[in-house]
Amino acid sequence: MPRASLLDPQGQAVQHALQALGFGDVASVRAGKHLVLQVQAATREEAAAKARSMCDRLLANPVTEDYECSVSP
Repeated sequence: MPRASLLDPQGQAVQHALQALGFGDVASVRAGKHLVLQVQAATREEAAAKARSMCDRLLANPVTEDYECSVSP
């Protein structure tokens, strides 16, 4: 997700389009990417650590993006 301190032109475009379609109650939109990874690991903690490492090293740009990481069974 783009950092809150940065402009989000894609989110703003979606918000304006929604308002033009009559959804005036939409106060704001933030647009980002959503990735689903299937990771082989012995434990949930190991899977989460691997996913965080992938985000830190490749998948997220720490200058412009924040990310969340969660593990599902």
